[in-house]
Amino acid sequence: MTKLLGYGFWNGVARLILRNRLFILFLVAAFTVFLGTQWKYMRFTYTEANLLPDDHEVNLEYNKFLDQFGEEGNLIVFGIKDSTLFTPETLNKWNALSDTINDFNEVALSVSLKDLKLLQKQEEPKRFEMIPFVDGSVNTKVQAEALKKKLFKDLPFYEGLIYNKETGTVRSAVYLKKDIVNTAARKDFIVDDLIPLIDQFEEETGITVHTSGMPYIRTLNSATIISEIGWFVGGALLVTSLIFFFFFRSYRATFISMITVVIGVMWAFGFLGLLGYEITVLTALIPPLIIVIGIPNCIFLINKYQQEYKNHGNKIKALQRVITKVGNATLMTNITTASGFATFILTQSSLLKEFGIVASINILAIFLLSLLIIPIIYSYMSPPKERHLKHLGKTWIEGFVNWIERMVRDRRITIYISTVILLIVSMIGIYQIKVSGSLIEDMPKNTTFYKDIKFFESEFDGIMPLEVLIDTKRPKGVMKLPTLKRMDELATTISETPELSKPISIVNLVKYGKQAFYNGDPQYYQLPTSNERNFILPYAQSFSSEAGLLDSYVDSTGQYARMTTFMQDIGTDRMEIVEDNLYNKISILFPEDKFDVTLTGKALVFQKGTNYLINNLIISLSLAILLISIFMAFMFRSFKMILVSLIPNLLPLLITAGLMGFLGVPIKPSTILVFSIAFGISVDDTIHFLAKYRQELKSSGWKIKRSVYASVKEAGVSMFYTSIVLFFGFSVFMISSFGGTVALGGLVSVTLIFAMLSNLLLLPSLLLSLERNIANKEDFKKPAIHILDEVEDEEVLEELEKE
Repeated sequence: MTKLLGYGFWNGVARLILRNRLFILFLVAAFTVFLGTQWKYMRFTYTEANLLPDDHEVNLEYNKFLDQFGEEGNLIVFGIKDSTLFTPETLNKWNALSDTINDFNEVALSVSLKDLKLLQKQEEPKRFEMIPFVDGSVNTKVQAEALKKKLFKDLPFYEGLIYNKETGTVRSAVYLKKDIVNTAARKDFIVDDLIPLIDQFEEETGITVHTSGMPYIRTLNSATIISEIGWFVGGALLVTSLIFFFFFRSYRATFISMITVVIGVMWAFGFLGLLGYEITVLTALIPPLIIVIGIPNCIFLINKYQQEYKNHGNKIKALQRVITKVGNATLMTNITTASGFATFILTQSSLLKEFGIVASINILAIFLLSLLIIPIIYSYMSPPKERHLKHLGKTWIEGFVNWIERMVRDRRITIYISTVILLIVSMIGIYQIKVSGSLIEDMPKNTTFYKDIKFFESEFDGIMPLEVLIDTKRPKGVMKLPTLKRMDELATTISETPELSKPISIVNLVKYGKQAFYNGDPQYYQLPTSNERNFILPYAQSFSSEAGLLDSYVDSTGQYARMTTFMQDIGTDRMEIVEDNLYNKISILFPEDKFDVTLTGKALVFQKGTNYLINNLIISLSLAILLISIFMAFMFRSFKMILVSLIPNLLPLLITAGLMGFLGVPIKPSTILVFSIAFGISVDDTIHFLAKYRQELKSSGWKIKRSVYASVKEAGVSMFYTSIVLFFGFSVFMISSFGGTVALGGLVSVTLIFAMLSNLLLLPSLLLSLERNIANKEDFKKPAIHILDEVEDEEVLEELEKE
């Protein structure tokens, strides 16, 4: 392996690239066209992210629920909080809207005021007859008021489902067909049909309609993700190109870099299509990430080319040295960056696996593109002019580098004290970090659909379904009166939990049956007694299969029952308390030998996924550190050098974690990514610095101080350039409307700035302080990174010029 990445290998790479320029450009173009044909296979996600492994207990329980009752996230709700609803004209329009929606093939069931059914007892035969709540059009104000009074006073069955008695809010419920909930048909129906109908109603009546429900939220959330991809790519290109031009003051250098990263973005989209992965809130970040990570490659390569040309004025020699001297270090930096992402592959979450696979592949791809395209294009262009090289002598850059050198030479104690203080403060902040598993926390706060979520939380105690699956372990066990009473007591506990809504189950229907048996008197809305049960059940059997609203709350065998409640947007800590309280009550009401009761639902699965990710964060980050340590060991053959190189890169991570605690940024799926990403990228500076340090050691005859200061002066410029580009590049993510993406961009940006300062101040300080223990070791004098000496360099140049 040492020989592979040594002189002979990179000499061969330089010869291969510069001898076969046209053929290589043709291959790049052909592969780009091929990946372009894969764009048509890109798919956008239609479900929430499932962060748990497929065989995780929580997923198995959720799948068991789906096997019994099918997709549970198929409810869309519309709410109106306006006193003018119960006027003839408005009420008729509201009912007409419900009729129109109900006619669509995508709709399984619509429950609006017009769809409500009243139960009436009939004696011959003994049965309940279902009659419409609204019979025809409403023609007078008196009729409208009578309907309002009856709804709020006489129909407790619909309280919490259709109306809020305290605020007067009324809502409609639309259940989509379960087979289209996770398909493009759902999006087409909501965007093309449902939203225009609601807009029309609002325009005609002047009443605001609040719309929500998981299918609706998913659709608009996905649309926002799709729209932001273009903003991210465009923003990343604009910001990085402007900063690149500001540093280099060269249109052609900027243009070449942009061409390189644009091809990289095209490849990123192509790989997503080729692998058949969905575009999620995570994979949507990959194209702009490629821009942000690719530009530093361009900076190192172009900066080295211009420095070499300025030194000796030979274009071919400069291009050859770019490949042979920078290629190895740049390869290693990209491998370490890819490793930071690749650690997600080792998790059991398919979402993170896909993100890790595509990101790591494309990071290596952008390295390959940079190494091929930049030297080849420059080989066809005229040598750099004086104006292209002016940036190499910028006084303000020199001032920054000189300040770094002075600090390292004269203020090392200050650097160490500052490091210790930052470390202590960071540890205090780390202990204040909270965990969030909210399904909607990262959603855009300024959108109407997010505000509508909050409206339904306020009016109906939540919108995210939480399911209770009850297995009675015997056929027809659900309809046993003791079982119904247990369910009713559990429903009371759920209703009394502030974060949960009034649950819906077969219990509600049985209570309504008793009320109907007593001629609709609302005081009898309760479970029947043992004696009453024998009288009421013959009536109830007549409508149980026709009710439509609750027939999916008991399976066909009568063994399984389902209770659906809706939860507010609460954090993981509070949800764990709610869950514990419910399970404590369940353990009392439902003995394990007779019942098997589980809590499930998409929102709960997501929160459990957050906990799973947090538990795996240490493993993922540890793997990244291990992999990168192996690369360091391979490159420098010194265990102590591994420790010295890791310290400046772990410190920024601790500082960032501390900032999260002080700023109240919780640990959640989006911010968990910060640490592995930032670590993989920040180590790049370390590798570039140490690679330059090794070169200086050899050329200076192993004079430590001279090598450190020379490395600061030369590597410091490129490290500063790349860190600034990365800072502003990741800052582009802060234009997102998703809170998690904003946090990711801001935290990675801050981490990389700290990483640059750490690698320019702390790393050289450690090298100087520990020079006797590290740099004079024989194993460090024989690294895997091969530095060409002048004799070898001239031999390579002669071979290339002959060819």
